[in-house]
Amino acid sequence: MADVAARVGVSRQLVSLVLGGRPGPSASAREQILRAAEEIGYRADTAARLLRRTRSRQVGVLFTLEHPLDAHVVEAVYPVAAELDYSVVLSAMLPTRTERESVDDLLGLRCEALILIGMSAAAPTDLAKVAELVPVVEIGQRTGAPGTDSVRTADARGVRQAVDHLVSLGHGDIAHVDGGDLPGARERLRGYREGMAAHGLSGRVDVLPGDYTEESGARAARTLLTRVRPPTAVVACNDLCALGLAGTLVRAGTSVPDDMSVVGYDDSRTARLPFLRLTSVRQDAARMARLAVRSVAERLDDGRTGSRHLVLEPVLTVRSSTGPPPRR
Repeated sequence: MADVAARVGVSRQLVSLVLGGRPGPSASAREQILRAAEEIGYRADTAARLLRRTRSRQVGVLFTLEHPLDAHVVEAVYPVAAELDYSVVLSAMLPTRTERESVDDLLGLRCEALILIGMSAAAPTDLAKVAELVPVVEIGQRTGAPGTDSVRTADARGVRQAVDHLVSLGHGDIAHVDGGDLPGARERLRGYREGMAAHGLSGRVDVLPGDYTEESGARAARTLLTRVRPPTAVVACNDLCALGLAGTLVRAGTSVPDDMSVVGYDDSRTARLPFLRLTSVRQDAARMARLAVRSVAERLDDGRTGSRHLVLEPVLTVRSSTGPPPRR
């Protein structure tokens, strides 16, 4: 800042005001200082700035690298955080890195709150302890940890919409590729069972093990292809699983949707791929991100102390991966 001040011929305090984005300096002074900073390649020392602050105004975001929805949510967090004068610090969950290690990294970087995307359902005890230190918002599920907030989609209702859609097309043999213990998977399985029961199809419930990966969908497809009478439709636990399922079916000579209809979940960019055109249950990633960041601000800036759990309505987006069942 001293170099910028000397170049323009103003005080260092004035440079500090301009580069800090604070009011006071005239428009012409601001323009001169910003131009000089650009010319000499000035970059703010973020670490030093944080040390001088009483508050860091940083929000830590924990996410996975495997699920498309996580990336959509992270992308949407940034502009909302900026509007509320917060910065974002990311920490990724990896097979070689525990969830607790990822959380501890964010706390060590002075994050004032945590937004957790894809946290396992087995972590409510740890979350309760973390929530005693900083506000915690879960996206995509509600583990029930005391003191936390959550923003999620009504997953059971979403899968019921998928089952309703398939039944309306004439399907009765509808399978489901389960997501195991992953976020939202239990609710999606419940929605599938309830949807089948609502149409008098409880005796045809057909659940295959899986997870939120393409490989799990491919495994499910290979299992179905060995059957003498496979189902005419499948509801996958997410879009990546549906992609692996549909791709394996097509490569084996089974047409989607003429021989078997496929439905995904999330309505991610994967679902909109032109060669897939996947019917999928939409989760509003942008709205979930916006509500999560605002929940953080309500805790930190407005003093809210009680937990709040928001549930958004899902919407089925119909594309060309579903159609009437084939004639047996």
